[in-house]
Amino acid sequence: MLCLLATALPAVRLAHGFFRTLEFPRSQLATLSLIAAIGCGLTLTGWPQVVFTLMSVVALGVQLFHIIRFTPLWSKQSPDAPVLSEGAPSWTVSILACNVKESNREFDRMKARITEADADLVLLMETTPDWVEAMRPALEAYKYRVERPQTNGYGMMFASREEPLECEVRHLLNEEVPSIHLTLAGPKGGPDVRVIMLHPEPPIPADNTYGRDAEIAKVAEIAREIDSPIIVTGDLNDVAWSLTTRRFLRISKLLDPRQGRGMFNSFDARYPFLRWPLDHIFHSAHFSVLKLKRLKHVGSDHFPMFFAFALTDPGAVDEDEARPEDLEEADELISIEKKRDSRPHGVDWEI
Repeated sequence: MLCLLATALPAVRLAHGFFRTLEFPRSQLATLSLIAAIGCGLTLTGWPQVVFTLMSVVALGVQLFHIIRFTPLWSKQSPDAPVLSEGAPSWTVSILACNVKESNREFDRMKARITEADADLVLLMETTPDWVEAMRPALEAYKYRVERPQTNGYGMMFASREEPLECEVRHLLNEEVPSIHLTLAGPKGGPDVRVIMLHPEPPIPADNTYGRDAEIAKVAEIAREIDSPIIVTGDLNDVAWSLTTRRFLRISKLLDPRQGRGMFNSFDARYPFLRWPLDHIFHSAHFSVLKLKRLKHVGSDHFPMFFAFALTDPGAVDEDEARPEDLEEADELISIEKKRDSRPHGVDWEI
């Protein structure tokens, strides 16, 4: 019964952590529902056996409906990049993204991941002044860096091997929550590439999720108006199958490369049973996938993630269209958050 209740509550379309946080452990709830179904079938008799087994099976089915698209059993939404024999792509980009955890002090492990990954772009989140100072030696080969250290859990550090055409740190809806917006030079004679990096606030069960949901919706509306190639990445403090993320994809018209490939659970790195895909990358249909990989632990509660894409313009893809209620909900969330004057969640968690 509890599994069925936990399965039903996320269907409530309210921006509150009581409902939204129950979207996170769908894999865990699917496992518990399967165990419950087997247990009820083996230990109960008569009508209790039928009722409780059926409830567990229904819960299992609903959970699998949400997560199965993030397994190899589902078709890939983002195509694979051409292999060399078919013609190497002319323009590629690789990104290393990691929430380092503000209180984490295992600097050398993160520096090792940066060196090993050798990515074109590096995004670090929850960076404090200590983190910025410690990472500088590992980022010496990068021509361009943006350093926005903060001690509230929302610091960001960005590095690029090539200087972007444009780069701006913006505070979309909250002055304490930055995001990085840049434009990279594309292939000669081709379009430039937009990249948005964000780290909205986390949901908590006892409070609303306006801050997180509104910022994600705001980025979706920005991406929707961009016709050129675009990538959106960061720790979104949301899971790939959630109501908020699915709405984001429909509005933005972006694709999720994990669909048909795997969950790539990046959080919580410390507890194997409590893991879900919290660190994301989404892209327009101009890209195909070269590589998606979860890297080794760096002492944070997040694993670093490595993404590589080729600009190949694969053509038409299967994407969900935005519904009228998606746009209405996004506008409402943004309007509510603009009127609020509150600090983001989590600013004192590391104190």
